[in-house]
Amino acid sequence: MHLVTAAADPGRPSRPIHTFSIVARDAATGQIGVAVQSHWFGVGPVVPWAEAGVGAVATQSFPDLKYGREGLQMMRSGKSAPEALAALLASDDGRDVRQVAMIDAQGRVAAHTGAKNIAAAGHVTGAEFSAQANMMLNDKVWPSMARAFESTKGDLAERLLAALDAAQAAGGDIRGKQSAALIVVAAKATGGLGDRLFDVRVDDSAEPLRELRRLAKVQRAYNFMNAGDQAMEAKDSEAALASYRAASRLMPENAEMMYWHAVALVNMGRLNDSLPLFRRVFAVDRNWATLTQRIAKVGLLPDDAEVLQRILGVAPRR
Repeated sequence: MHLVTAAADPGRPSRPIHTFSIVARDAATGQIGVAVQSHWFGVGPVVPWAEAGVGAVATQSFPDLKYGREGLQMMRSGKSAPEALAALLASDDGRDVRQVAMIDAQGRVAAHTGAKNIAAAGHVTGAEFSAQANMMLNDKVWPSMARAFESTKGDLAERLLAALDAAQAAGGDIRGKQSAALIVVAAKATGGLGDRLFDVRVDDSAEPLRELRRLAKVQRAYNFMNAGDQAMEAKDSEAALASYRAASRLMPENAEMMYWHAVALVNMGRLNDSLPLFRRVFAVDRNWATLTQRIAKVGLLPDDAEVLQRILGVAPRR
């Protein structure tokens, strides 16, 4: 790992977003991601940038959005992350107050902590990641992020979240905590919904990292639901059921997931297996029974009056 610490000099540019963040690539899957936390409202729309098959950027301290927008454009056109960052810094008179990290689709990483970042500030780069922070309580924050990222097992989203938790545990932002965001994109761009695997943010919370983890869990469950739907389209019933079950394990009380799992079972010819799920969903809200009649009319359930009667028969009486 390569460690850099900036000298303390607050300066007075406007609209600072002081924060800690990490950009990284998963060597096994090629997924690319960025995660961030700050004591600033709505850090998500400003600091983290990522594009499937291209790379990720974190622009912070006194951020300039061109590092995200133009950084991704340069990497999309073939420049490496170090080349893109060097070009943008060369044309930026405010480089001393910037803190930026970039990683490209090949895992090449570059980071910059300007000399006028507010202490404690610095970054550490390692194999396919960069962790950076400014206006921290102490200089242990970014090394703690690096260690957590390198030592945590699991997919890229889990490792990025672990890095944020480690940063907070080491002292975090000297002002406290308020907002956070996580983006993970696929190794290759398809132009479809699957390009963004995780895209969650917390704009204002007393416990933004806790809420970010909750939202990431919800996102993960819906990713399984999407995988199940894709398997259904491919006529792979067993893969679909495995995905739906995985979603249910993450969110066992989620009526939406139970409902579409039940619908899939009916369409597989497993009506009896679907009825306990329909019963639980209808008990939560009888409007799901009304919806069932509507989706049957557009072909999302078999056009069979007996099947529909059996399903609606498990709904609670009004």
